[in-house]
Amino acid sequence: MKKSLFAFAFAALLLFFAPLGFAQDWAKAALEKSPRHGEWATLKSGSRDVRAFVVYPEVKDKAPIVLVIHEIFGLTDWARDLADQIAAAGCIAIVPDLLSGQNYDGIDGAREAIGKLPPDQITADLEATIVYAR
Repeated sequence: MKKSLFAFAFAALLLFFAPLGFAQDWAKAALEKSPRHGEWATLKSGSRDVRAFVVYPEVKDKAPIVLVIHEIFGLTDWARDLADQIAAAGCIAIVPDLLSGQNYDGIDGAREAIGKLPPDQITADLEATIVYAR
């Protein structure tokens, strides 16, 4: 239950800071300079493959995991940079791309595609991310 509440609170923060996601050159530059290891992973969500960006902290011990839910513009450099910042704080950050397999063009296309996602698919993709994290 605590994990669910934490993920929900974090998603709310993302929505609050979403306007910062428009200018992303700085985010891309920050990712390129990051000493942390970030990688793309493919998760299984039923018959769907879901791409996710995973960033690992530079710690020797086990680290807590934070599920990051991207804003309505898709899994942008800004969301990836946020995951990197979370890893800098000592947590493994996983950002599933809720638009995996969708064809869209630009920010407006992503916003439209997000609005058309079935709620059950979103829930399944988030649950698949939690299973992957375990």
